[in-house]
Amino acid sequence: MDWNSKKIRTILEAALAEDKVANDVTTTLTINPTLRASGTIIAKEPCVVSGLGAIPVILDIFGKMNPNSVGRFQVVSHPEIFDGVRVKKGQSLAVIRHNAAALLSTERVILNLMQRMCGIATLTNEFVKAVAGTKTKVLDTRKTIPGLRVLDKYAVSCGGGVNHRLDLQDGILIKNNHISLGGGLPTVLERALKWHKTGQIVQVEVRNQAELDQAIAGGAESILLDNMTPAQTKKAVKQIRGELPKASIESSGSMNLKTIRKYALAGVDFISVGALTHSATAVDLSMRITADLY
Repeated sequence: MDWNSKKIRTILEAALAEDKVANDVTTTLTINPTLRASGTIIAKEPCVVSGLGAIPVILDIFGKMNPNSVGRFQVVSHPEIFDGVRVKKGQSLAVIRHNAAALLSTERVILNLMQRMCGIATLTNEFVKAVAGTKTKVLDTRKTIPGLRVLDKYAVSCGGGVNHRLDLQDGILIKNNHISLGGGLPTVLERALKWHKTGQIVQVEVRNQAELDQAIAGGAESILLDNMTPAQTKKAVKQIRGELPKASIESSGSMNLKTIRKYALAGVDFISVGALTHSATAVDLSMRITADLY
């Protein structure tokens, strides 16, 4: 992740602007602008870390938004604490040394961002552990918060998951609505295979045996088995491996921690889980700010 990329900085700038961090009236009226302080980010529950790289960028942007911000900042974390690492309740994720006003003004944006990202990474890691010992990889989806997709998907990777399409130009996925509106599966698949660009994998979603037969006959490069039972999935995998051996196979549809391993054992290459990003619970983090005494 390039935290200093234009795309990431734009997201973080918008978050800081939303909170009016350059016009923090409470801090302006109550805190000496020259007071130095340390802010320690603490995990209040076990979690997988994600988002540490955003902190220095947020502070840098804050300094440019608020010319009255006094002094330089420093972000320190233990060498064993980095994105993707699992930490225990009570562990410190990072210590930020800056002027107290800057810490108070950016605290909520830093915590909101990291709480969501750590929540996604932690939930993803639970799904990854659920399929451990199989060849199946856990994929995310495009079911992300608008404007935050790049951060949501990075958090998935911190949890050990694999990113699916970033956006609609990133790959071809023919779903049921494309099939019904485009004249049927054979027709839309033929068009996609004929006109797709080099490197774009043509994947088609199938919901039943008839659609599976059509996808195989049409030469789909990847087949998504949607809302099938584990038994149906196992049967479909056997058929695809026999008739279309080079095609990758994915399962999707209401996956949860109790069922995902059954699908992995059915032999699919990938399982996509929308819940990774649309239903992850934010991790409880806090920032303890104390004055630095010299």
